[in-house]
Amino acid sequence: MAQNLSMSEQLMYSTIRIECRTADNQVSTGTGFFVRFLENGDEFVPAIVTNKHVIEGAVQGKLLFTNSDGQGNPFNTDHISLSYGNFESIWIQHPDPDVDLCILPMVPILNHLHSLGKHPFYKAISTELIPNYEQLSDLRAIEEVTMVGYPSGIWDTVNNLPVIRRGITATHPNINYNGKDEIMIDAACFPGSSGSPVLIYNDNGYVTKSGNTVLGGSRVYLLGILYAGPQFTATGDIQVIDVPTTNRPIAVSRIPMNLGIVIKAHRLLDFNHIIQ
Repeated sequence: MAQNLSMSEQLMYSTIRIECRTADNQVSTGTGFFVRFLENGDEFVPAIVTNKHVIEGAVQGKLLFTNSDGQGNPFNTDHISLSYGNFESIWIQHPDPDVDLCILPMVPILNHLHSLGKHPFYKAISTELIPNYEQLSDLRAIEEVTMVGYPSGIWDTVNNLPVIRRGITATHPNINYNGKDEIMIDAACFPGSSGSPVLIYNDNGYVTKSGNTVLGGSRVYLLGILYAGPQFTATGDIQVIDVPTTNRPIAVSRIPMNLGIVIKAHRLLDFNHIIQ
């Protein structure tokens, strides 16, 4: 009998660590997360979501899954490692070149693993958690956000689990930051955090825009996907760059400003017609 996981525990199994190697032998890490596309009742198309720049130029890549124990429970210390050549080419790019998103449909992966007697344990985030217009309109300018991923490549190597971090919205979640389908968050966004899901996760009550307090109620929204952030350079300039995936030496020292730019989650729905 499978154990019952709380929502916060399910979030621990919603991400996957992505390792890449480029032609010049540079190694980097990023975050991917599982999403249910084209949901129709119990039927859906599972896929891994990350940023284009995470897998850009990757000639080799590795995905690390957690195996199940055969009864629907995660077997944390039993890992399944899958390696790919021409890694960048197996991902489906978002059709808009200005949207830093890509997906990897999981059906071929799952079929391959099942043929080997492997049954990976993961929890895909439902697209039904993407807030609609009415839900966004009821959000305040300052909301607490939760981000799940692998900052600086850090993760629980024994149990193959990510790091969960919290912050707040730095711009209003219902307003497009700088006119794009993006918002800014105030959170520590380090190398490896690219591709992390950013959620509103209230498990014990919350306050609505009108000031009403919902006691004991839960609220979970997928706000978006982290992809970039402003960084302070040693020369005093402020530049907005993709959240890096590698810690390789660079000429100009860049210091994260604990701000991140997040692609609004509704841009994931653009993949539906491609998958279909």
